[in-house]
Amino acid sequence: TDMATSRPQLASLDAKQASGQHRPSKASRSSSTKMDLKHGLEECEVALKLFLNNKFKDALELLQPWAKDSMYHALGYSTIVVLQAIMTFEQQDIQNGISAMRDALQTCQKYRKKSTVVESFSSLLSRGSLEQMTEEEMHAEICYAECLLQKAALTFVQDENMINFIKGGLKIRTSYHIYKECLSILHILQKNKVEQQFFHEFEGGVKLGIGAFNLMLSLLPARIIRLLEFIGFSGNRELEMLFLLITFINHSIQYAIIRVALLQKPSLLIRFAGTGEVNLVEAENLLAPFLKQFPNGSFMLFYHARIELLKGNVEEAQEIFRKCISVQEEWKQFHHLCYWELMWINIFQQNWMKAYYYSDLLCKESKWSKATYVYLKASILSMLPEEEVEATKENVVALFRQVDSLKQRIAGKSIPTEKFAVRKSRRYSASLPAPVKLVLPALEMMYIWNGFPIVSKREDLSENLLLTIEKAETTLQNQNCSDYLVDDECLLKLLKGCCLKNLQRPLQAELCFSHVIQSENLLKFDHYLVPFTLFELAFLHKSQGDIDKAFKVLETARNNYKDYSMESRLHFRIQAALQLWRKPSSH
Repeated sequence: TDMATSRPQLASLDAKQASGQHRPSKASRSSSTKMDLKHGLEECEVALKLFLNNKFKDALELLQPWAKDSMYHALGYSTIVVLQAIMTFEQQDIQNGISAMRDALQTCQKYRKKSTVVESFSSLLSRGSLEQMTEEEMHAEICYAECLLQKAALTFVQDENMINFIKGGLKIRTSYHIYKECLSILHILQKNKVEQQFFHEFEGGVKLGIGAFNLMLSLLPARIIRLLEFIGFSGNRELEMLFLLITFINHSIQYAIIRVALLQKPSLLIRFAGTGEVNLVEAENLLAPFLKQFPNGSFMLFYHARIELLKGNVEEAQEIFRKCISVQEEWKQFHHLCYWELMWINIFQQNWMKAYYYSDLLCKESKWSKATYVYLKASILSMLPEEEVEATKENVVALFRQVDSLKQRIAGKSIPTEKFAVRKSRRYSASLPAPVKLVLPALEMMYIWNGFPIVSKREDLSENLLLTIEKAETTLQNQNCSDYLVDDECLLKLLKGCCLKNLQRPLQAELCFSHVIQSENLLKFDHYLVPFTLFELAFLHKSQGDIDKAFKVLETARNNYKDYSMESRLHFRIQAALQLWRKPSSH
C-alpha cells in the first residue's frame, strides 16, 4: 500500500509500458539533466505496475537512475527499499532504507518552494502567495511529507533509544502539518478555480495523506489522542472517509491506491482493533479490479485471502495464501506474511502439526519477533500428545525457556506481545523445581490475536474449540492445586465464553464471563483477564440489544483498569467499538 507514493494511474497503462518498451532509453537519460513532472509520473506508473506484478527488481531498476533527480522517482524508489527493510527487519536493510529515504528527502527538497530565513520559521502558507507556487513545487510538498513519514517509521525501528523515538515523532508531526498546509493550498486552488495540468494528482495525494492520518488517529485510544492533540494533531473519522471516497470517485492518479488503502481497513479492524463488524462486500468490490488486472500479484492475492478468511472461508483462504507463496520467489520475506496466516488457519482448525510446521518456518526464517515465534511454536507443540511432540525432536520446556532471551525493543520499548510471551513463559523458569504447564496457550494466543471473530463465522470450528476447552477444564479439575489454578480456570472460562457467544448461547456465555469478573480478587498473575472479559461481555450485551448496558461495561473496562498485559491492544479495540456503536450509519 505504501507504493501509493508512486502515484500510479493504472487505467492508463498498457502491456507495452509494463514490459518496459516505452521507457526512456539510457541514452536519453544520460543526456538529460532533468525529468519533468509529466514524465516522472508516467514512469512511476510503469514502476508500480511492475511492482504489483511481482517484478520488484525491475521496478527498482526503472526508478533508480532518476532517484536523485526526479521527486517521484526518488519517492517510488525509496518506498520500495523501505518496504523491503520493514519486511526483512535486517539491520543492513534498515540502514539502506534510511539512506534511500534521506536521499529522497534531498531530491524532493530541491523542488520545494524556496523560502527566506524569516519565512523558514513560519508555516508553508507564509512563504508568499500560494497562487505563485508552481505546480511542481506543490507536488514536491506532498512527496516531501510522505518521505518524512516513511523515514520516521524506520527511525522507530533503527535503534531502541529515546532520542530516535523523539526524532521520529517530530518527523511525523512535520509531515502532518505539511499535509494540512497542502490541504489549504488545495482549497485556494478550488476556490479560485485555478487550472493545473496535474491538479487531480495533487488533490489525490493531499487527500490520501490527510485521510490516512485521520484514519490512524480515529483508531487510537482517547488518552493518546488527547496527548497528540496537545502537540498539534487532530482526528476526524468522517473527514477521513469523505476524503478517501472523494479521491476514489475523482479517478485521479490516486485511483488505484485509494482502493488498496481501503482494502486494509477491514483487515486492520478485525485483526487488531477487534470489533468484527466490517463491510466485506465493500472490500471485495474494491479488490475486484485489482484481481482482474493483477491475478498473480502477491499483494492482491494476499488481500484476497484475507477477505476470504474474514468471511470464514478458511479452506479457500488457505489455498490462496499458498498460491501467494508460489507466484514469486524474489521477496522471500513476503512468504513470511503468508506463513503467519497459514499458521493461524491451522490453529483455527486445530491441525496442530501443520500449525507447528509454519511456526517453525517463521522461527527459522523471519526476523520480526523471534520471542513471539518461539513462544507460539512451544504453545502449539504443547497442544499435541507427548508421542507426537517427541516425533518433532523438539523440547517444549526448553523452547519456553528461550523466550526471555529473544525479546527485543523498538523505539526504547518492549513489544507488548513479546512481554506477554515472556511473562507467560516464566512458568517454565529453570529455577523452578517442576514447571506448571500452561493451559491451552495456543488458544490463549489465538484470543490475544483476535482469532475468535473469524472462527465465529464457522459453527463447526467453534464447536470443536469448545470441546477442546471443556476437555481442558476436566483435566484441570483433576490436577493438584497450584498458585496458577484460579488464573487457569478464569482463562478457560473466558475462552469458553467466547465460543458460547459465537454459538449464539448468550446465557451460558454470560455465566462464564461473570465467573471471571467475580474472581478478580483471586487472580495472581493474569490480571488482563478481567478487562478483556468485560470487553467480551459488552459485545454480548450489544448483541442482545442492550446498547446502554454494553456502553457502561465498555467504559468500565476502559477506565477502571490499568497496567495489565496487552492494555494498549484492548484500548484500541474499545476505541474501535465505540466508534462503530456511536455512528453505525457511517459503517
